[in-house]
Amino acid sequence: MKLTYVDLRNKYSDFWKKRNHKEVPPIPLVPQNDPTTLFTGSGMQQLVPYLLGEIHPLGNRLYNIQRCLRAQDIDEVGDNRHDTFFEMMGNWSLGDYFKKEQITWFWEFLTKDLGLPKEKLYVTVFSGDEKNKLPADNESISIWKNLGVAENHIFKYGPEKNWWSRAGIPDNMPAGEPGGPDSEVFFEFTQIPHDPKFGKACHPNCDCGRFIEIGNSVFMQYKKNQNGTFSELPAKNVDFGGGLERITMAVEDKNDLFETNVFANTISALEKITSKNYSDNKKEMRIIADHIKSSVFLIKEGVTPSNKEQGYVLRRLLRKAAFNLHKTGVDINQMISFGELCQSVIDTYGEIYFDTENDRKKIEPIVQEEMNKFGKTLTRGISEIRNTKDKDLENKAFYFYQSYGLPLEIIEEIFDSQNKKVDKKVFRDQFEKHRQLSRTASAGKFKGGLADHSEQTIKYHTATHLLHQALFDVIGNEVRQEGSNITAERLRFDFYSPVKPSPEQIKKVESIISGKIKESLPVHFEILPKEKALQIGAKSFFREKYPDMVKVYFVGGYSKEFCGGPHVKNTSEIGSLKIFKFEKIGSNLYRIYAK
Repeated sequence: MKLTYVDLRNKYSDFWKKRNHKEVPPIPLVPQNDPTTLFTGSGMQQLVPYLLGEIHPLGNRLYNIQRCLRAQDIDEVGDNRHDTFFEMMGNWSLGDYFKKEQITWFWEFLTKDLGLPKEKLYVTVFSGDEKNKLPADNESISIWKNLGVAENHIFKYGPEKNWWSRAGIPDNMPAGEPGGPDSEVFFEFTQIPHDPKFGKACHPNCDCGRFIEIGNSVFMQYKKNQNGTFSELPAKNVDFGGGLERITMAVEDKNDLFETNVFANTISALEKITSKNYSDNKKEMRIIADHIKSSVFLIKEGVTPSNKEQGYVLRRLLRKAAFNLHKTGVDINQMISFGELCQSVIDTYGEIYFDTENDRKKIEPIVQEEMNKFGKTLTRGISEIRNTKDKDLENKAFYFYQSYGLPLEIIEEIFDSQNKKVDKKVFRDQFEKHRQLSRTASAGKFKGGLADHSEQTIKYHTATHLLHQALFDVIGNEVRQEGSNITAERLRFDFYSPVKPSPEQIKKVESIISGKIKESLPVHFEILPKEKALQIGAKSFFREKYPDMVKVYFVGGYSKEFCGGPHVKNTSEIGSLKIFKFEKIGSNLYRIYAK
């Protein structure tokens, strides 16, 4: 029987449930309270506080399947394995089991539950770091050998490949930061010959395409000391992550992600729309399929095309999809409907993520409108480039890029048709100037990362709890949090209200918050059953899924709210809070800025 993508998800969940792991509900693709990243980029993103020592309400054995998006990979899509949207399967031990159990269980999952042939599996381990006096991970090597993994299937690499910390290699880690060796498992596509341009001999980390990584077990074993040395942590953690799509490639023994059942519906829809075969248009169809999928998921979560932040990424994805449709010979302006492409994604993921009928009605018009607009822009841009007789046409590439949103590759293609060449140096210089000007508006947000837990953002985080409750008190119990964004400079809070708050009401909200800060209310958390937390009136963010046991933060007797932290210990630490901007951002949606 063919193992489908849904079967794989179910097998993974069942495997860890049988080993007393509790499922951590996935967080939204667009994370809340994390100003440093536009999207959730890994399964462990929400678990960082617990890997650093906080107590998780579900206990010390956890697993999840987290939807992720990495905008930094957009330009990599087009080969056989890169995608922007993916699902990460993870499991964690917080001070419970360690290397022996983790390695043995993952091997069992791969070889018994999934039936992967052992002769096609290879493992990598940490070879040590002499400079930092970190020993080779001989314990993991011994465990792999005891499981029957042959010596020539075990490869040793240094810290650049087999060490994990949030800061990277040991040299880059700040004092107090935890980290440790990791052990990766690779699958070998024996049907792919080694390409000598990547080196004489093939090995798991070779880039020739013969191997693909399907799982990584991180053993958080060490902490960096103030003097630069490393000592063992008293409680050691396991942090595992494995890409669902890549494991699917191994299960199907297909070295092309886009030929697996994860993309089958979308590639089939593309072949129908374009009247072309995938085999003859691989790069273009890979980009279209990936970008449409990511776009469907973003729109599902409330993102719309714009020139800012998440909306900018969505617009870029849709425009690149449109351009690649153009490259396959499709006239974007003549296309009747993109509904079939959107539906192919919804059908693939079914009830896991979508309400089929309602979501198509919401998603398709947004895709359609953006594609139609860009189709007209594309036509105008191509026309202007072709009609430009300016002898300095080569220096105008950035003008066409900025004015029409045309990707550089299509500008180059049109230039080539006129026997002209894009001056890439001029383009890069102009692009860099533009990037420097816009960098302040979105500093750091496209790189992905972890929440800023600085002293000031922690103060603002607690202040949002006071703000939420004060809005509730002043405007009424129909107020609902829609999101927040916190930086060291200010907090931003979005909320729903059936009526627009008056300036006097906003002033009253500010006054209540100031009063609660002066009252020096203690802040603490309790781990409670979700039903009890709801019964006592704890507020929650309605888009989040919560586990059966939840962490609730109490601010004196005034506010109680589902939250993972971190927070101040007393409201007096906040100091003061002034609302400096209030605006309407949508139908019954409002935004407050405070600092």
